[in-house]
Amino acid sequence: MPCSAECGVNADVEKHLELGKKLLAAGQLADALSQFHAAVDGDPDNYIAYYRRATVFLAMGKSKAALPDLTKVIELKMDFTAARLQRGHLLLKQGKLDEAEDDFKKVLKSNPSENEEKEAQAQLIKSDEMQRLHSQALDAFESSDYTAAITFLDKILEVCVWDAELRELRAECFIKEGEPRKAISDLKAASKLKNDNTEAFYKISTLYYQLGDHELSLSEVRECLKLDQDHKRCFAHYKQVKKLNKLIESAEELIRDGRYTEATSKYESVMKTEPSVSEYTIRSKERICHCYSKDEKPVEAIRVCSEVLQMEPDNVNALKDRAEAYLIEEMYDEAIQDYETAQEHNENDQQIREGLEKAQRLLKQSQKRDYYKILGVKRNAKKQEIIKAYRKLALQWHPDNFQNEEEKKKAEKKFIDIAAAKEVLSDPEMRKKFDDGEDPLDAETQQGGGGNPFHRSWNSWQGFNPFSSGGPFRFKFHFN
Repeated sequence: MPCSAECGVNADVEKHLELGKKLLAAGQLADALSQFHAAVDGDPDNYIAYYRRATVFLAMGKSKAALPDLTKVIELKMDFTAARLQRGHLLLKQGKLDEAEDDFKKVLKSNPSENEEKEAQAQLIKSDEMQRLHSQALDAFESSDYTAAITFLDKILEVCVWDAELRELRAECFIKEGEPRKAISDLKAASKLKNDNTEAFYKISTLYYQLGDHELSLSEVRECLKLDQDHKRCFAHYKQVKKLNKLIESAEELIRDGRYTEATSKYESVMKTEPSVSEYTIRSKERICHCYSKDEKPVEAIRVCSEVLQMEPDNVNALKDRAEAYLIEEMYDEAIQDYETAQEHNENDQQIREGLEKAQRLLKQSQKRDYYKILGVKRNAKKQEIIKAYRKLALQWHPDNFQNEEEKKKAEKKFIDIAAAKEVLSDPEMRKKFDDGEDPLDAETQQGGGGNPFHRSWNSWQGFNPFSSGGPFRFKFHFN
């Protein structure tokens, strides 16, 4: 009797199954999968083809795809205990406890091997325990005992790792317990386990927003809108986050460009846009404090930085910025204290180390001769202000203005100091040295320097015109 066309089909299917089996054994999963796809297409009633394909899916970590294949195997061959056992495992991981138990019980009734029987019994015991823990977790949640609920859910999720609902429930407990980051972790898993999980994306986005992470909040709410562009809550939240994000981005750009006044104004808008989330108020004030410090507005910087530090005593950025403002205000002890506190929380920060060393040098220097104080100008004074102050003081303290011997000596010393101050502060290089805590005219701090050029007698200044440098002013002194 001639072989029908079906023989040829079956021979092909056998070939695909054989080749697929070899590829699977060699670990070539993608190629093996192609062979089993072909076998299933060639014979849609071949339970072995479905079973082998399910095996490959499981090896690839695609349990969702394996489940329908195992179900098809069981439909085609009710007593195939290996397939039923595997399906029970997957259902247990998904948290479908009743369906899993049903599979394990049927394995026990269908003449299993000794190993299969042992396995099914062990899984039944585990499944029963999960049922018990599940009802305990729900009871604890209902009675607002979130700590207990988390303990029960931890145990269940070790077994039911793919249960999206239980992860969402545990996330809810974490939120109630004030642990948003742990909640985010569970919700992220739930967003992958359940298709079109807009709710999970919305919650993740709002949690990031509450934490002050506007960028991650924006990217998560976009995921929600990709799934459903008409999602009302996601869209309303998206508009708010986008507005805030834009303000912060432009403020940071202004800071990078050194436009501190405009940046301050932007951060004030951030606080008005989101007054109810304290994180944005703190971060905005931290950046405003930074702007004032960089813009050399020490009084404002100290005020705003102090507000930040009341809310966050260990805020290293605010400590550094306030310390810099204290330096401008010549409050060296306070600056040293801020740098030391900052260093306790971040000992590898070079900026802090250098700032602390500078503050210590300036404190030491302030106990000696301070050129800014001599001229009565601020540390951030411009060159014109320095020259102007110098001229005024030189005119006032010129020794020729004094007849009394005592007063003349005092004036000579004062006049020399004024000239030294002008010399240092009007020379950018010398001024920088002085600002870094080193006196360029002090023999002690100048290694190998030949002494202080200003430590000379008044006589050597005879005929010296302190007003000849720049400007339209010319003064004449008539010496006796």
